[in-house]
Amino acid sequence: MSQRGAVPVGYVSELGPVEARAVLYLRLWFSGAETQQQVWNDFASALGPHRGRSALHTLEELCQICAQHGRRPLMRHHVTCKCLGADEACFANFVAAAADGAREDAMLMATLIVRPDLALCIADLACDLGLALRQMAAVPRDSSIERPKTTTLH
Repeated sequence: MSQRGAVPVGYVSELGPVEARAVLYLRLWFSGAETQQQVWNDFASALGPHRGRSALHTLEELCQICAQHGRRPLMRHHVTCKCLGADEACFANFVAAAADGAREDAMLMATLIVRPDLALCIADLACDLGLALRQMAAVPRDSSIERPKTTTLH
């Protein structure tokens, strides 16, 4: 299996708030049940229980479609890694474009992640997720998840 999608292309710290959160929550979601609980805690505390649950379901559905119908496995770095992988960069830009209303661009980027017939579906999910992440970015809070203190590289 090729690791091309994991090749570092930058640093998470160079991303905007929506993009950085998209990468963080992608990593957390695929890291297991314990980190999925962290996602729920973050979403609920920043968005409230109703909106948080909606955002959680959107992330879950988006990740599930990417995993089940991806053109290839979506490569991710460790949750605390400072590097930004190529697939993560694509995902982050995809979510941000969708949230910004650049629907055609988001659908084009979606075809890099999943089969073309699912591009519209995940672009809509990415828009909803991106808007929730934008709302979360506007909520001032101190979270150790967003700025990990460990030095794990990958």
